[in-house]
Parts: sequence; C-alpha cells; structure tokens
Amino acid sequence: MTPEAGETLALRALVWLIEQDDLRGVFMGATGLSADDLKVGAGDPAFLVSVLDFICMDDAWVTGFCDAHSVPYTAPMEARQALPGGEQVHWT
Repeated sequence: MTPEAGETLALRALVWLIEQDDLRGVFMGATGLSADDLKVGAGDPAFLVSVLDFICMDDAWVTGFCDAHSVPYTAPMEARQALPGGEQVHWT
C-alpha cells in the first residue's frame, strides 16, 4: 500500500468513525479531542495513524469499518504501516 492509499483509507476510517455515534464518543473521550480537533487532524498523517490504531483496538470495529467499505480486514493495519510514523518496530 502506498502512503497516498494509506492516507485515503485512513480518511475513510475517520469519516466512518465520526458517523458511529457511540464509537465517536469513545474516541473523543479517550483522546480529549473536540469536533474542531477532528477537522484539523484530518490533514495530519500522525493523527490518521492514531485513528487507525483506535479502530484496530477492537475486532468488531475493524470488521465494521472494512465491511462498510468493502476492503480486506488487513487494510487498516496496512494503511497504518504505509503512513509516516506508522511503521511497527520489531525488536527481535
């Protein structure tokens, strides 16, 4: 996945997250973000990585997003890894 494709998928994930009334509240409560912060964050790859990290915390959220957008269940993690700073470091 290219960084551009990763960013596009992450933006789609952000929109999906915002549309989920109960989940949006959990995300905003956990991060302390306001609605304005969400708008500003949409242009920041580091913020988009955090959106993908949040969605990847729960299998039901991953499947919900992926099913809604007809993408493989691996897509959020692939997008995360494609974004700047999203690489996972393996120490072994």
